[in-house]
Order: sequence, then C-alpha cells, then structure tokens
Amino acid sequence: MTPQPAIEGWFTMPADGSDPVLIGARCAECGTYVFPPRAGWCPNPACSCTELQPVELSSRGRIWSYTENQYAPPAPFVAPEPFEPYALAAVQLEAEGLIVLGQVAKGVMAADLKVGMPMKLDLGVLHTDDEHEYLVYTWAPDVATGPRSGKQ
Repeated sequence: MTPQPAIEGWFTMPADGSDPVLIGARCAECGTYVFPPRAGWCPNPACSCTELQPVELSSRGRIWSYTENQYAPPAPFVAPEPFEPYALAAVQLEAEGLIVLGQVAKGVMAADLKVGMPMKLDLGVLHTDDEHEYLVYTWAPDVATGPRSGKQ
C-alpha cells in the first residue's frame, strides 16, 4: 500500500526518514501563525493584512489540554469497525505558541497524558483502501524532552 496524506498540504511526509512537520501560514505583516494553512486574511483582529505565507511549524510542543473520545464521530468521518476510543490533545507549539488540536498516537489514552507533557508530531493511519494508507498527523509523547531530561 502506498502512503498518502488524508489531507494534502497540512504536513510533510519525508521520504528520507526525518521527522514530519506541520505546514501552516504566517502573516507577512504581524507574524501571527495559523494552522491549518490557508490564504487570505490574518486572524489577528489588530491586523488588516491579507497576505499569509506558507511556513513549516514546530514539530514539538507541550500539552495544553486533552480529552478522550469514547464514541464514533458522525459522517463524513469514517470510523473503523469496531470503533476504538482515542485521545485528542491540544498541543502548544514550541516556537510559535500556536495551539494545534490533533489525535494522539494509537495506544496512548487520556490516562497517559498530563498538561505540560512534551509531545512530538508523528503520522498515523486514518484509514486504508485497496491501494493506499491515508495518513494524518498525530501527537506522540516525546520521551527525548521528557521531564527527566531537563529540557523545557
């Protein structure tokens, strides 16, 4: 099966084995970051700029909030059968301060998470068909910058 992003242009899929990164946008005038990427106006109410430039965002951050989804989401989302609960985390990106919501890596549940916990961007399979694995970005615990490493 060939890996393919479930949504084009939201993250990189490096073939060289390097870590994926999110793709967002940055206001050319005030520097405000947005995710997912888009063209058009700046979301900062104090800015009237209409030029957002694509930019790679941090691939690491810390949990700002989290929850666990115990029920299958409605259409058009396609939930695997049988449905398995999964955790979601709002992660504050390291450099930009932007908070990005995403599913947590398979096998990591809300009981395993804590506010302030270091996380890193990863990729996970959303669904498959006969030809492709459709990938989405996920958040995984970042053991390299965990509480014992002393890194902040």
